[in-house]
Amino acid sequence: MALMNPKISPLSCYASTNPNNLPKFLVSKFHSTVASFSPSNTTKRSSPSKVYHPVSNYSTRFDHKISIKYLQELHIKKVKNILIANLDDPLKSLDMINNIQGLGIDLHFLHEIDQILHIVYKEFNQNKGCYGRDHREVALCFRLLRQAGHNVQESIFRNILDKKTGFKDDLENDVKGLIELYEASQLGVEGEEILDSLRECTFTRLNELCSGRGSHEEREIMNSLAQPRHKTLTRITSKRFISLIKIVGEEDNEWLQSLLLVAEIDSIMLKSLIQEEISQVFRWWRELGLDKELRKARNQPLKWHTWSLEILQDPCFSEQRLDLTKPISLVYIIDDIFDVYGELEELTIFTQVVESENIFYRWDPEGLEKLPRYMKICFEALDTITKEISMKIYKSHGLNPTDSLRKSWASLCRAFLVEAKWFNSGYLPNCEEYMKNGVVSSGVHLVMLHVYYLLEEEMSTEKVELIESNPEIVSSAATILRLWDDLGSAKDENQDGIDGSYIECYLNEHNGSTVDEARTHVFQKISKAWKRLNKECLNPRPFSRVFSKACLNIARTVPLMYSYDEDQKLPGLNEYLKASNIKVPFDAL
Repeated sequence: MALMNPKISPLSCYASTNPNNLPKFLVSKFHSTVASFSPSNTTKRSSPSKVYHPVSNYSTRFDHKISIKYLQELHIKKVKNILIANLDDPLKSLDMINNIQGLGIDLHFLHEIDQILHIVYKEFNQNKGCYGRDHREVALCFRLLRQAGHNVQESIFRNILDKKTGFKDDLENDVKGLIELYEASQLGVEGEEILDSLRECTFTRLNELCSGRGSHEEREIMNSLAQPRHKTLTRITSKRFISLIKIVGEEDNEWLQSLLLVAEIDSIMLKSLIQEEISQVFRWWRELGLDKELRKARNQPLKWHTWSLEILQDPCFSEQRLDLTKPISLVYIIDDIFDVYGELEELTIFTQVVESENIFYRWDPEGLEKLPRYMKICFEALDTITKEISMKIYKSHGLNPTDSLRKSWASLCRAFLVEAKWFNSGYLPNCEEYMKNGVVSSGVHLVMLHVYYLLEEEMSTEKVELIESNPEIVSSAATILRLWDDLGSAKDENQDGIDGSYIECYLNEHNGSTVDEARTHVFQKISKAWKRLNKECLNPRPFSRVFSKACLNIARTVPLMYSYDEDQKLPGLNEYLKASNIKVPFDAL
């Protein structure tokens, strides 16, 4: 599999990108960039294909036969040189790192960012990091360090709040400082009272400051309050980040210009890569034929691929995304079978077939024959996908995850069956019972188990046993999904089935409570789940940085997928897909 090699530019993952998609402005940028580098430098780098994978046909778009890949690398090198030059005073680079991450191009600078943040973290531990810094700089530093896994103590914010009056005079009208403090507070863990107070106070004060402000400043406040960066997908925040740079006039900054160019090229090349992935997903879905057998079930391959795209954002994970989209699609389809199609007796047999195992990894053939045709086809798809993914892992790593993956499918079906029995009998569980089952029926553990194997990292017996146990880093993300889903009373666009929710359980268990009180309680539980997830991403992490980020990303994707409006539509997802400008391949329909 094409896993990320730190010695290879991320651009090598875009080898199939169509050069005709490149805008004219890149041509002029090429000429100005080449002019800014000495001839000796370009001579030394005249054969980039010796280091990087060549991208065919790019050279025909530019003079001197230099590819767009090389153009981008020149600007990346320029920024790297600045970052390295600031190693003696690493705090100077924090704004640059913030911009790099805000634009979603940090994959190009991982080594340099790690170096700088490691030095800054050591200074913080020696109480040197905060000296002489304003509140915004301290908050930015705290957020960047925590995002990188460094466990900076919340005590650095102890002197910001006044117990009686809230913020001190020099801060309460500092919009940029308050926004950065609010953003930093999103990385809190359970038991951090200072960060809890900081989040509440900044939220309240920023809401007060919205009225009477200029339009762009008010928009910046509302964006931060509604979608804090740590809990929002980079693809969403990067667009508003670019807009903000242009509004405040920072685009004249030379290194920022380089970053914007790198981001623009990344965006263009990624779009082409995603378009190819979408074509393959639609082709696979059409050939599978489940949409013809289950006409009331969800037929949303674009949505399913979006999950994979956001969980595994690295361009080099294209093959993994394609593989991951398949089990994600079956989670949706099997959920619909349990909610909409199946009779309880059929669902029980279906679950028993999925649970059945023997030493030859064969499913129960007798039980399979008792199932209706649509269940058989779904089951055969599940079997095929599991075998295909398991064989890939076995060939590349020598570990056969078939047993592990099948157990996760069995757990998911058992959880679906429990819910079907509850609703069939009219039984309403208490909140604890509902959540214990709901964390499994969310499908998050099954999806992240597939992610773990597809990434092929840390494949030791201990790690496999840990991921199979639905550890906190996974179960907290599952809790976020389950509760967000229930907030919307999610009845999907074309579904007529019955589904329960945590809201109903809460109202039944707490007599006299209102729906608004129940929703407030749910938001509090989501906040606590985020704190648990944050803690699991701090050093020492139980899993690799890539897998930890995937867990964060699945939680960040949840609001996009479950924020329903009054018409039970998903305006946020529709806007996201529209902004991505991805064309549905008609030849694959």
